[in-house]
Amino acid sequence: MLADAGTEYARARNGHAQCEILRTAQVPWTNTAPARHLKSELGSTPFSLVALFVTPNADFAKVVAEAEQCFPDTDVVACTTAGEIGNSGYDDGLIVAIGFPDTGFSTTPVLIEDIQQLHAQPVIDRIALERLALQEGNPDMAHGFAFLVVDGLSLSEDTLAATISPALRDMPIFGGSAGDGIDFSETLVALNGKIARNAAVLTLMRSKHRAQVFSLDHLVPTEQQMVVTEADPDRRIVKSINAEPAAREYARIVGKDPEQLDRFTFASHPVVVRIGGSHHVRAIQQVNDAGELVFFSAIDEGMVLTVATPSNMVEHLRRKMEELSQDGAPANIIGCDCILRRIEAEQTQMSRELSDILSTHRVTGFSTYGEQIGPLHVNHTMSGVAFYHADPTQK
Repeated sequence: MLADAGTEYARARNGHAQCEILRTAQVPWTNTAPARHLKSELGSTPFSLVALFVTPNADFAKVVAEAEQCFPDTDVVACTTAGEIGNSGYDDGLIVAIGFPDTGFSTTPVLIEDIQQLHAQPVIDRIALERLALQEGNPDMAHGFAFLVVDGLSLSEDTLAATISPALRDMPIFGGSAGDGIDFSETLVALNGKIARNAAVLTLMRSKHRAQVFSLDHLVPTEQQMVVTEADPDRRIVKSINAEPAAREYARIVGKDPEQLDRFTFASHPVVVRIGGSHHVRAIQQVNDAGELVFFSAIDEGMVLTVATPSNMVEHLRRKMEELSQDGAPANIIGCDCILRRIEAEQTQMSRELSDILSTHRVTGFSTYGEQIGPLHVNHTMSGVAFYHADPTQK
C-alpha cells in the first residue's frame, strides 16, 4: 500500500534530519540482507536500543539473527506487524527500524515469557527494580516512559497491561500487539536474538528529550446498546447478546446481513465499553463457525456494549497531531496503530490522506492487533509517544 506516496515527504525529511531525535530506516522484505541495509541507513550513531517492526512476509528468524550480528553491542527489540508505518505513512512489506541514540536515551528491555500463565509478583518486582536502577543510573535524563510489544495472539494483553502498570509508578506506558497481517496465524516478539511466542518485551526508557505518551481514537458512542449474556472470557468469545446468538444480534442492531459480516463491518461499526468515565473499544476480530463473535480484547458476561460511530479519520488525526504540536512540533513520533484503523481507512478511501499526515509529522511505527496505554489494552486506537527538543534551538 502506498509505497510511493511519500516522495515529497522523503525529500523534506532529508532536510530535517539534523532536527530529528530518533534515527529511522526501512527496507523492503525482499532485500537479501535487510539488517545490514538498515544498519547502513541508520548511520554510525551508537544506539542504546534498536526497534524493528517486521512485515509477516519476511523470515522473522533470519531478520532477527542478522540484526543480532549487525548490532552486537545494542539491545534489539523486534516484533511482527499487521502493516508498517514508514516514510510514506501506511505501507506493507517493509522492515522498519528505529534507533535510539545513546547520547539521548538509556534503555532497559525486559523479556516477559509465558504471559498466559503470568506469575504477577516476580514480574512486578523485577520491573520495579529495573525502573529504579535505570532512573538512579541516569540522573541527567529527566524524562521516562515504557514501550511494550506483546504477542498479539496470546489473549493475555489485558492481564499483562494491568499487572505491569503499577510497577511503573509514574512512568507512562504505551505499546502494541504484534500482528500477522490479516491472517491471524502467528505473531512473534524477540529480544537480542531470542524469538518468543506467548511473550512480551517491555522496554523501560529514560531520555534527555521531553516525551509525551498519548492515545487517540475517532469514535463517538451512540445510544445503541447491547448486553453480553453468554461469553467465554478466556478465549474472548461472545456467544450471545441480549440472549440471542451473538453475530445475528449484532448484525440486527447495526442493520447488516448476518451472513455478510466481515472485517469492514467491524471496523465501521465498532462497539465500546465504559470504563472509569471513558469509552474504550472492544473490537470484534471475526465471526467463528458457531456464529459467535471473537474479540481482540477482554470481554465478559454482563458487559454493556455501546455501538460507536467513526468520525472523520483525516480531520481527527490532523487535529490530534496539531494538539501534539501546540508547544512546538515533535521531532519524531512512534505510533502503534490498530489494524482496524487501517482497514477503515482503506474502506473509506482515506489511506493516502492519512499517510500524508503521518509522514508530515514524522510518525514511524506499525499496525497492531491491539494497543496498550497505561493499565489498559484497547483497540481501534493509536497509542504512541512524541519526542520534543527542550527548546527550538536544540538540535
